[in-house]
Amino acid sequence: MASETNPVVKIAPNNPVFDLPVIVGIEAGLFARAGLTVSFSATYADREKDSAEKPILSRLKEQLFECGEANSYNVCEWASIDRLERGERGGNIAALRAAVAAQAILTFEEKLQTPRDMAGVPVVVQELTGSHYTTLQMLESAIGREHVKIENGGLPQKRWEGLRNGAYRAVAVMEPFISLGLKEGAHIIAASFYRGGEVVAPELTAEQRKAYYDAENEAVDLINADFYKYAHHVVAPAKGALKPNELLRAFVHYKHVDYYDPELFNRAYDWMKARGMTDGQSQHAALVVG
Repeated sequence: MASETNPVVKIAPNNPVFDLPVIVGIEAGLFARAGLTVSFSATYADREKDSAEKPILSRLKEQLFECGEANSYNVCEWASIDRLERGERGGNIAALRAAVAAQAILTFEEKLQTPRDMAGVPVVVQELTGSHYTTLQMLESAIGREHVKIENGGLPQKRWEGLRNGAYRAVAVMEPFISLGLKEGAHIIAASFYRGGEVVAPELTAEQRKAYYDAENEAVDLINADFYKYAHHVVAPAKGALKPNELLRAFVHYKHVDYYDPELFNRAYDWMKARGMTDGQSQHAALVVG
């Protein structure tokens, strides 16, 4: 049971599709049962105030972590490395998150059908987030790195709005905007699944991390047993344009968290270094195993 003496874990919010196990863990009392007091340090409405012009470490989730108002947040695998290298607080990547989600490149243009059609065509992403990194991975082998064109467009709902109103030719988005885009007549050019890193503050002990992830894994089991009981959280950013039962199961699923393997970290780091996305000075201090 929760008590005033329980360790407090404050989470900086990401998109609900990625945070769903945390949301369910809080609602179902799983963290409290594990002896932790877990809550979000800001609302999703607060997060929606982020803009494409904000520097990465000035965005809400990174800023909450940097200033000590959050102990943890999840972000794509590559960004978890990037943020810890850029930041001053210090921290660790404790695990790969429970959400296994897709980024999909969407368009309404009939002539854009496959990755090979995308040479020189701008894809709107949120810079240095999962939409950016996965777009590079989806397109580079098809058209060559020199022909991939990236533009920064901020949060996924802004990118979707830009595609729908004709301001953008193609965007990379995750759920619920993949399902919403397909519902409204867009089509997928390419899609790629990826995971993310759980960034944690160094003061969280190994025992506290284990309790947290054990409770999160219980939440994953609840989600997998009855996904549509919780789908309303995932579709919330669509602001009523997509009903929970219209959310497709094809583009997100949930599994127990995995501790981050050094070989996987090294491959991700080398990929980033080859593209100038890190200065290559990491001593791998961001890595936690076990």
